[in-house]
Amino acid sequence: MAAESGKIDPMHQFQIQTIWDPGFSIAGHPIVLTNSAVWMLAAALALWAFMLLGMKRQVIPTRGQMLVENFTGFVTKLVDDNIGHGGRKYVPYVFSLFMFILFANLLGLLPLGLIGLHPFTFTSHFTVTGVLAIMSFSIVLIVGFWKHGLKFFSLFVPHGTPLWLIWLIPAIELVSFMVRPFSLGLRLFVAMIAGHILLKVLAGFVINAGNAGLIPGLGVGIPSFALMIGISALEVLVAGIQAYVFALLTSLYIHDAEHLH
Repeated sequence: MAAESGKIDPMHQFQIQTIWDPGFSIAGHPIVLTNSAVWMLAAALALWAFMLLGMKRQVIPTRGQMLVENFTGFVTKLVDDNIGHGGRKYVPYVFSLFMFILFANLLGLLPLGLIGLHPFTFTSHFTVTGVLAIMSFSIVLIVGFWKHGLKFFSLFVPHGTPLWLIWLIPAIELVSFMVRPFSLGLRLFVAMIAGHILLKVLAGFVINAGNAGLIPGLGVGIPSFALMIGISALEVLVAGIQAYVFALLTSLYIHDAEHLH
């Protein structure tokens, strides 16, 4: 946050900061613990703790067990509907992907700044979402070539393609296929960074209007604060939708690798 002239820097919240530097490096690259890494670990630990709720396997399930089972059933149905035959083996990956992104998005929305702890939404960095997208894309390539060999390239020639377009359609399909990991990672990155910037700008309105006096505080600060509450609720919805979209598109891409259509 930039204190000069009462300005609020909406991009400051996305800065990678070093928390611990052990002072050693690998191949010339310093190894440090950053705020991004800390919140990745926090998301992983929160997900692990959540999954423990479903490990009791009681005949009469607890609320936690029912919640885990509902999420598991939701993702299983998602995979069955979009991958089809042979899709069950991908449920662990798609479930892990969906839940990790969901927890990452939700942790970044927690109002922990009230107690001096500032959450970091690491899915607002394309380096993170890009790696997740590359992981999904790598599975598609591995499955496609492992199961179909060179026949996998037939994916770029849709059934019924006219002969006079056979020189153009495969090129277009190949470009579209190669753009998939970029668009997959970019979609999540843009959605998360846009919402957080908007919230920070509105927070700046509230703070500056309050500092400006009673009239600006009532006329600008209160409406901005009310809008912040609405945007925060919308961001919770977006956090879930973006996790779902990432898992859905991953399932659709794996379907192409499994069935070549």
